[in-house]
Amino acid sequence: MSEWLGTDCLYDAAQEPLALLLLAHGAGAAMDSDFMNAMAAALASQSVAVLRFEFPYMQRRRYEQRQFPPDRAPKLLSAFTARVEQAHSLVGELCGAVNESLPLWIGGKSMGGRMASMLAAEGADIDGVVALGYPFHPVGKPEKTRIAHLPDLAVPMLICQGERDPFGKPDEVAGYGLSEQVHMHWLPVGDHDFKPLKRSGLKQQDLIQESARASAAFMLKGVPAIKR
Repeated sequence: MSEWLGTDCLYDAAQEPLALLLLAHGAGAAMDSDFMNAMAAALASQSVAVLRFEFPYMQRRRYEQRQFPPDRAPKLLSAFTARVEQAHSLVGELCGAVNESLPLWIGGKSMGGRMASMLAAEGADIDGVVALGYPFHPVGKPEKTRIAHLPDLAVPMLICQGERDPFGKPDEVAGYGLSEQVHMHWLPVGDHDFKPLKRSGLKQQDLIQESARASAAFMLKGVPAIKR
């Protein structure tokens, strides 16, 4: 069950959490979109506490009820950095004093996941990254890849990607030569929003739940033996 934390964050608690995931939204939908709500609930059911926030341009959309384009990367990263600091200070409060050393992971949907990986490449004080539908390239422009920073990751990263995602399909990603820190989890017949083909017999919630299970398992495996 989601609850507002202050006036600008949503928190989904987990029983006996194994990690806290700071989760950012994608370029076009807010932190409380149907996808983000379903993903946060699925992660919480897998013992991952989730803290959601919005970038400045999305906050402005909410308050002014008008459309604004995403901010440029430097402003997005600055906002993300501030939220990482906030999350560190909240770990004990949110998860109990006994879990003050709980691992902090960051991630996001599409653009949010890309920003999380860029922040990790800059050396952010986090344990790893989870990206939900990574925008490897703009739609229809596979030559314009967004992977230059990925070899600089010092922490593990999991990318849950639909096999039909126009921002990066299996045959394209296979040719990128990603670093050993980056791990792919392909979702069968899923698109960028994890919606499967109808004839598959699967539902979007099935792929969301699968990505949550994969993310939780990866966080548990990827956390170093000696924490901060």
